[in-house]
Amino acid sequence: MAEELTITTERVDDIPLLIAWMERMGLAELVNEHFPVHGNWQGLSPGQVLVGWLTHILSQADHRLNQVQGWAKERIETLSGCLGERVRELDFSDDRLAALLDLLGEDERWAGFQAALNQRILRVYDLTPQRVRIDSTTASGYWRITEEGLFQLGHSKDHRPDLPQLKVVLSTLDPLGMPLVTQVVAGNRADDPLYIPAIDQVRNGVERRGLLYVGDSKMTSLETRASVHLGGDYYLGPLSALQVTPQELEAYVQPVWSGEQPLSQVERPNAEGNVVPIAEGYETQETLRAVVQGQEVQWVERRWVVRSLSQAQAAEATLRARLKRAEQALLALNERKQGKKRLKDEAAWHQAIEAILRRYQVEGLLKVHLQEQTQVRPVRPYGSRPAEMRLEREWLVTVDPDEAAIAQTLRTLGWRVYASNAPQGVINNINREKRTVMIVVTWNMWIELQIMLSDALRGVWTTWV
Repeated sequence: MAEELTITTERVDDIPLLIAWMERMGLAELVNEHFPVHGNWQGLSPGQVLVGWLTHILSQADHRLNQVQGWAKERIETLSGCLGERVRELDFSDDRLAALLDLLGEDERWAGFQAALNQRILRVYDLTPQRVRIDSTTASGYWRITEEGLFQLGHSKDHRPDLPQLKVVLSTLDPLGMPLVTQVVAGNRADDPLYIPAIDQVRNGVERRGLLYVGDSKMTSLETRASVHLGGDYYLGPLSALQVTPQELEAYVQPVWSGEQPLSQVERPNAEGNVVPIAEGYETQETLRAVVQGQEVQWVERRWVVRSLSQAQAAEATLRARLKRAEQALLALNERKQGKKRLKDEAAWHQAIEAILRRYQVEGLLKVHLQEQTQVRPVRPYGSRPAEMRLEREWLVTVDPDEAAIAQTLRTLGWRVYASNAPQGVINNINREKRTVMIVVTWNMWIELQIMLSDALRGVWTTWV
């Protein structure tokens, strides 16, 4: 009698491709090495479970834990063949995935795993790290605030100070944008102290010094710059008003105004292919000293005093708009209409004028004159009140722009100081390298894979069940 055959039909989709690339990265092996489990763990290893789970996330674009088990049930044979071990439906239950998240939540083990993964990845993709960009952002939501929780009230970058938030610091390989280190911290943490730990993690992961770290003004605190220099690396970024005060900035640009300091043009092709100037500036040097972990550090810092032409134009347009709105608001104080309360004395007028100047940030740029006008008005008798001549006082506001002060302010717009300890060759090559890397998995998938493996996955997504 002929043997009866059973045919099982499953959707393969991109599962073999994703699992093959994660296998080449050694993902399961590294997870099992850095996150050992107790003896009661049965079925697929934690590394294999994570590979299967990430495959579901990337293939289905669905981060919900409770959707993975049903997806795996319909692809048991495909997953078993790709993972090299018999897969059970319960290997991807939401309880098993939640336990895996708890396992990944050990910070010390995660740091070692992330460093080992970066070393493996850079070799898989034949990447030579030279520059790393570091930046932070916030993510807010309707979360419950707890004393030890990540979601706290803090300075909101998405303009929702009423919502608790967490803070994410991302270090990426430039120019590819590949995430190297992701840190998730409480939303009330300051940005400045987060950069040195991020740089230390990058150093542990790539095992290379002489990298150029590029960031915003929060990365260029004196302590961070000294730490980067002491570690044998380079930094590049704008200096904040705390590092270069407005008075120091004015001293930098004073030689430009007097004609003593020539400027170099910075040019770039526009959308039509024409080379146009975008900035102008000059380079100078400063000798700095700082103490890092009890060790005194001294180095020579290169500084670029740069004026962005587009930023200066935009700032001028904004300033003139504020001046116009402030003038209109000041003149509106003279209006007499029904329902509008009149200011009764000179002190009230001065207080209203100062409030308008502060609101539009135009102090010292407008000449505001307050003129007192008096008139004697006869008042008819009423009841027991006799007729009288009453002296009434009114005030009139006139406004004139202070052209000299406005011109002085306009020439200060658009200027900023950038700093670096890198030699000439490192800076010159920052935007010139265009290296092509052949990657089978699409780049968006790879970025999402790294983010899934970050602290954000461990610290936040457990609530998305």
